[in-house]
Amino acid sequence: MGSQEQAEMQALMAARDLGIGTMLFRNSLAKALEVNLTESLCLTLLGIRNELSPTVLARYMGLSTGATTTLLDRLENRGLVTRVANPKDRRGIHIALTPEYQRRAQGLVVGVQKAHRDLISRYSEAQLAVITDFLQRFTGNLAQNSDDVLDLFGPSLPSLPAVSSPRE
Repeated sequence: MGSQEQAEMQALMAARDLGIGTMLFRNSLAKALEVNLTESLCLTLLGIRNELSPTVLARYMGLSTGATTTLLDRLENRGLVTRVANPKDRRGIHIALTPEYQRRAQGLVVGVQKAHRDLISRYSEAQLAVITDFLQRFTGNLAQNSDDVLDLFGPSLPSLPAVSSPRE
């Protein structure tokens, strides 16, 4: 194997390991917060996007709208999420994290956030541009191929909204 092929393989393995590391960290957070993995995924998505409609959450998580409602009821009853009016459609609602959840979660992630900031500060602006480009394209590949997999089951399944799209 040539040095280019070896470097490519190392980059792909590092990206794979990033996914595994992210999953393991999220599992640890779920245990610490006393939520199951599906609830943890919901809370993570809300932490990234701030507010989402229940329909969009259902699509992201691969759940029916009924299962999502049950999940949101559990999280709301435990004071982790709240339903807020949709500012663009008064008939609709968005789901948001509560200040209590944000306080609890912040205490759990402060260490890894500092470690990430320390790590990223070691790279030059040019290196960070390359890293950012790779991660954005890699994530785009995952999103596209997720849609391709869903297409195997027929056109009735809605496609997933892009992670970087504006809030819905």
